[in-house]
Amino acid sequence: MLIDAYGRVATDLRVSLTDRCNLRCTYCMPEEGLQWLAKPDLLTDDEIVRLIDIAVTSLGIEEVRFTGGEPLLRPGLVGIVERVAALRPRPQMSLTTNGIGLKRTAAALKTAGLDRVNVSLDTLRPDVFKTLTRRDRHKDVIEGLYAAREAGLTPVKVNSVLMPGLNDDEAPDLLAWAVEHHYELRFIEQMPLDAQHGWKRDGMITAGDILASLRTRFGLTEEGCQARGSAPAERWLVDGGPHRVGVIASVTRPFCAACDRTRLTTDGQIRTCLFAAEETDLRAALRADAPDEEIARIWREAMWGKTAGAGLDDPTFVQPDRPMSAIGG
Repeated sequence: MLIDAYGRVATDLRVSLTDRCNLRCTYCMPEEGLQWLAKPDLLTDDEIVRLIDIAVTSLGIEEVRFTGGEPLLRPGLVGIVERVAALRPRPQMSLTTNGIGLKRTAAALKTAGLDRVNVSLDTLRPDVFKTLTRRDRHKDVIEGLYAAREAGLTPVKVNSVLMPGLNDDEAPDLLAWAVEHHYELRFIEQMPLDAQHGWKRDGMITAGDILASLRTRFGLTEEGCQARGSAPAERWLVDGGPHRVGVIASVTRPFCAACDRTRLTTDGQIRTCLFAAEETDLRAALRADAPDEEIARIWREAMWGKTAGAGLDDPTFVQPDRPMSAIGG
């Protein structure tokens, strides 16, 4: 079991498979990209599967989410999914992706054992997409979403970040589109995860702003805390249901007290939180031929030291020095 000093138990593992990405989203990284990790620093496929095996069989992990960077850029992705699906007990598996490349891989991922996907899409307007991502790939994302739904990677969740002056007027249109195509839309408050440290608390679109905008067109009925559990998204029924919309208010309505996540970076570090100041190295233990029991002990010790919360709404909060692409979402 992965328990911390506040009694929270981690059952959800986020695994970053690569720090690379084929978009350059303005809220994530600079236009010229980042200094990518050297290949010897990255965990191998075998190392990733071994750590997930330890997490599932010895530490109580029930859900595995593959992230990046952009996880579809990982050459061995389908094989990793297939091997994790063979573990007993079998964890639930999902993938967070920008959707580029999903059209050609959705069916293979489903066959390998992936359960569902989260796809990032911030706008329905191709010109705005190009401004936000610095790439002209809007059509590829739309086609990837359709392929995921057709392959049965459901529920297909769409993650959207609203940015002032770019797409902050699109919330109702995005929800109407998601309802029409049977996707579950989730708005995410912009978090301080940009490598260039351009985030400003007073310039972000808040959960309150998003909900006010949605209510100009839709009736929203809150599901409540019991239905939410430890999920990061607060959810509302749209016009009485069955469709839902979620808001992940990491900054203005932090949910740290219910957090059940642990994170493995692409270079083999354990992070107890996206905003943790410290990491714990598992790669060194792996490559020193440490037994599974020792690796599990190191992991448990790291999680016991997890802090109470991130404090993102505190004006003294200091942004992390690792870009989002190296940590995983």
